Amino acid sequence: MCEVNKMATNLDIDNKLIVKAQEIGKHKTKKETVTSALKEYIEKREQQKITELFGEIEYDESYSYKEHRS
Repeated sequence: MCEVNKMATNLDIDNKLIVKAQEIGKHKTKKETVTSALKEYIEKREQQKITELFGEIEYDESYSYKEHRS
């Protein structure tokens, strides 16, 4: 993904949200919960970028992928 840089951060996050996410994700720690949530957020945003390309990319209608299988 990216180079790992660790940074101590103090955040005022609703504890009910953390606890619920921790239970749903079956995470052992709050840190693991937040890290997992951030990774999912990033993946979702990156996927959204891809879907924005639908209809934007031109393709050759005469191209046959079956001909190139071997």
